[in-house]
Amino acid sequence: MAHILIIDDDAPTRQLLRDFLEGQGHHIVEAENGKVGIEIHRSDPAEVIITDIFMPEKNGLRVIRELQREDPAIKIIAISGGGDLGNLNPLILAEEVGIEHTLTKPFHMQDLLDAIQDLLLET
Repeated sequence: MAHILIIDDDAPTRQLLRDFLEGQGHHIVEAENGKVGIEIHRSDPAEVIITDIFMPEKNGLRVIRELQREDPAIKIIAISGGGDLGNLNPLILAEEVGIEHTLTKPFHMQDLLDAIQDLLLET
């Protein structure tokens, strides 16, 4: 299965995703913010990255842009429960910078699995 990095500042969300995805046979690594997530990915590149948008240290949009500069073919799923960007939807912004798969929290785990599978088939 896949090596997946989950970047989310919410520990219960990370744990829920970890438990579910490990149950599906994936190898999971976690990061509590974008800065740590980038460091982890640089030292142990993941096949798929799942990143929240609103986080301390470095938000998900900055994570996406930085990682895309390093690897334009990187496979990222953006997730968000909403937040304050004025009239802008953060997931639409993620799509505008090239993220094909976005999920609004709470989402169905099958939707996450489908997104992961779709990204893995692109390789």
